[in-house]
Amino acid sequence: MATEDANRPFAGLADVSVSEDVVVEGDISVPVGSSRRDDELSTLDEPVKETILRDLRAVGNKFVHVLYPKQSSALLRDWDLWGPLLLCVTLALLLQGGAADSDDQGGPQFAEVFVIVWFGSIVITLNSKLLGGTISFFQSLCVLGYCIMPLTVAMVICRIVLLSSSSKGAISFGIRLAVVTASFGWSTFASTAFLADSQPPNRKALVVYPVFLFYFVIGWIILTFSP
Repeated sequence: MATEDANRPFAGLADVSVSEDVVVEGDISVPVGSSRRDDELSTLDEPVKETILRDLRAVGNKFVHVLYPKQSSALLRDWDLWGPLLLCVTLALLLQGGAADSDDQGGPQFAEVFVIVWFGSIVITLNSKLLGGTISFFQSLCVLGYCIMPLTVAMVICRIVLLSSSSKGAISFGIRLAVVTASFGWSTFASTAFLADSQPPNRKALVVYPVFLFYFVIGWIILTFSP
């Protein structure tokens, strides 16, 4: 008898009854909508046209966030580098055909603009991380790159003013100075609005100063450009 009980250690549990008043915790049911959500998030079977349009809409939404800056995590949550790359290429192309083509004036070349924009963004990002910033490396690059948009628009306006035959001398410089100053202030304000919550309160000034200097250098390049 002892041998049979040893071979069946759980045999006595068959007579154990569980009261209906006992509350069983936990949920072992499988949600019905989980597979549907996975299908919606999957883009492997998505047509290329829809993928491109979706990415373009995302870039456009980030441009809107820069135009109307506020303390929001939208630009940080769905970060990308397509917008910053597009703005950097556009700014570099607009800065060509001026003093850079002259031997006696060293204007910015295409590669120099790329180095200034991306190297400056990387330095600011590393400074933010060393000071205790909570955002990732690429999130900071995304914010700094997208906030170049006001300065890129200022470069377009400055090119139009310089090409206009009616705007010469002090008037032309005054218009360009006002446009670049407003764009510089807008870029600095927009970037600090997105990055403010990610920095320790007692170190925000140490983070804002490199951002101020970064956009000031870009604005100075735009202001001193001459075709």
